[in-house]
Amino acid sequence: MSNKETKINEEELQQQEAEQEAEVVGTEADIEWNEETEADEQEAKIAQLEAALLSSEAKVQDQKDSVLRAKAEVENMRRRTEQEIDKARKYALNKFAEELLPVIDNLERAIQSADSEAEVVKPILEGVELTHKTFVDAVAKFGLKEINPEGEAFNPEMHQAMSIQESPDHESNTVMFVMQKGYELNGRVIRPAMVMVAK
Repeated sequence: MSNKETKINEEELQQQEAEQEAEVVGTEADIEWNEETEADEQEAKIAQLEAALLSSEAKVQDQKDSVLRAKAEVENMRRRTEQEIDKARKYALNKFAEELLPVIDNLERAIQSADSEAEVVKPILEGVELTHKTFVDAVAKFGLKEINPEGEAFNPEMHQAMSIQESPDHESNTVMFVMQKGYELNGRVIRPAMVMVAK
C-alpha cells in the first residue's frame, strides 16, 4: 500500500469516528436531563391547561348564577306587575266610589226623615227607597260594601270612634250607635264607620 492509500484510509477512519462521536453526543445523564426537561414542559402545559379549565369553569358558574339571578328578577318583576295590575283593577273605582258615598248618605237621610204615615209622601218615599236599593245594589256589583257595625266589637281598622259612653245595656268596647255608615271597596276601607263605643 502506498502512502497515499494509507492516508485516505486514516482519513476515512477519522471521519467514521467523528461521525460516531457526533451520533453519541452527551452521556446518559444528558439524555435523562433532556427527558426530564420534556416532562417538565409537559407538566407545565398540563398545569396551564388545568388553570385555564378552572378559570373557564368559574366563568361558566358565574354566568349560570347571573342567569339565575336575572331569571328570578324577571319573575319577581312579573309578579309585582301582576299585583299592581290587579290592585289597579280592583281599586280603579276608589275615587268614584268615594264621590258616590254622599249620594247614598243623602238617600238614607231622606228615607229616615220622611213621614211614612202621610199618604202624600208614601209614593215619593217608595221611589226614594227603590232608588236607594237599586243604587246600593249597583255599587255592590263593583265591590263596594257597607260597614254597619252596630252591636259588634269595636275595630279601629274599620271604625272611627266619635265618642265613648258608659252603657249598662252594652258590653265594654262594643259599638252602641252608628252615626255614619262606613264603606269598603274590595276589602279596602274607603271610609270608616263613625261610631259611638260603650265603655
